[in-house]
Amino acid sequence: MFEAAELGRKIPREEYEREVPRLRTALLQAQERLKSAPFPVLILVNGADGAGKGEIVNLLHEWMDPRFLLTYAFDRPSPEEAERPEFWRFWRALPPKGRIGIFFGSWYTRPILQRAYGEIKRRRLEEDLERIRSFEKTLVDDGALLLKFWFHLRRKDQKRRLEELESDPATRWRVTKLDWKHFRMYDRFRTICEDVLRRTSTGEAPWHVVEARDRRWQALTVGRTILDLLERRLAAPPPPPAGPRRDPPRPPARPGERVVSILDRLDLSRKVPPAKYEEELPRLQGRLNRLVRRAKEHGRSAVLVFEGWDAAGKGGAIRRIAAALDARDYRVVSVAAPTEEERAQHYLWRFWRHLPGAGRVLVFDRSWYGRVLVERVEGFARPEEWRRAYAEINDFEDQLVRHGYVFLKFFLHLSPREQLRRFRERESVPWKRFKITPEDWRNRARWDDYEEAVNEMIERTSTPGAPWTLVESEDKRHARLKILRTFCEKLEEEL
Repeated sequence: MFEAAELGRKIPREEYEREVPRLRTALLQAQERLKSAPFPVLILVNGADGAGKGEIVNLLHEWMDPRFLLTYAFDRPSPEEAERPEFWRFWRALPPKGRIGIFFGSWYTRPILQRAYGEIKRRRLEEDLERIRSFEKTLVDDGALLLKFWFHLRRKDQKRRLEELESDPATRWRVTKLDWKHFRMYDRFRTICEDVLRRTSTGEAPWHVVEARDRRWQALTVGRTILDLLERRLAAPPPPPAGPRRDPPRPPARPGERVVSILDRLDLSRKVPPAKYEEELPRLQGRLNRLVRRAKEHGRSAVLVFEGWDAAGKGGAIRRIAAALDARDYRVVSVAAPTEEERAQHYLWRFWRHLPGAGRVLVFDRSWYGRVLVERVEGFARPEEWRRAYAEINDFEDQLVRHGYVFLKFFLHLSPREQLRRFRERESVPWKRFKITPEDWRNRARWDDYEEAVNEMIERTSTPGAPWTLVESEDKRHARLKILRTFCEKLEEEL
């Protein structure tokens, strides 16, 4: 794969000086047009030691408006980053729509280095590359323009470049013992990098291998490639925007027509007498407190997801969990409609950035499942968007579980009749009235549509590592105890 980047191509100084002003002007104009475009641009800068990666990053800041470039250099994970899944730091750094992000180093660095040093087997490398392909597809499917550059040097050119840098007192600091160690491993790195690039150069995210022997050739090639692909993308018609569904609710099904769903298997008659509840609640809360403190000592975090029908009791269940914990050890994130900042990112971005450090409990009151529930039913996501979300969600949750989070998902179910009773109660009680909104009534009118969406959601996202716990919530006391008991049992199993 690297042979095409070993041809010794050069650009004369006169041609370079003649081309750069035109290229800079065109890049600035394209960058200005990008500001109002509905997609971000992400540029990955990777390659051999001494191949001029830093110089290219600096040059892009010189050629374009640096105020609208978001540049991140990724080295070894910091302690904060190491406490979270590997891709957390990359998700947090993603550029919003209309902006360009430059990643100096990326999600490729760790797998390549570990494979070169023999720290991981071939099978683990293949798993890492599959994760990378999935991540990049997620970004591209959402509209991102992903440009991946690999700067290549032949062995003798790399040696010459390192010697030149080392011989100049002004640049000597840039060459380290590690650079020379990697040079001695040149053949091994070349074999691994060629394999990695070949396996991850896909139709939606191809690699651009650039010969780095001549700096002028390298700079113009990178600038021209960015300009060409950005202008092509700006000229392409945008996808039709999603919007609220205008069709009326489906008419009630006639007897015998209703499709049986997974939720129909739940026994909504389950109840807990008040006396038993008052006895069991403090016992389970005490058990949970002790387990969470043990988990904190071991650096284990927990992430809980609560979904369910309006008025099913999510808030009450969350409050019973919170009452058992030290306020310093947990956080509740209530998910509403995305903000303007969040709409400029992939829908998973706002959830990735909340992931907790070691020894913490994070509770999502509604979650990323909004993509396949309310956004699906109300038409805020196009069919192709919510349909691919199942795989994206499963991949996201797999990363949480593999990282070591104690991960639970609860769906609280109740009957339409009980929901109606609770809605009316909320309207009649002054201190509960704030809980009921016109949106709740509108959602209720689409009960069958939502039930269909919930059924498919559970079928397609209840995985061995992240199964759904379906909670019978016709009786709130039963629901709260079941949730507390399930959380305790999961912590005990993990610890």
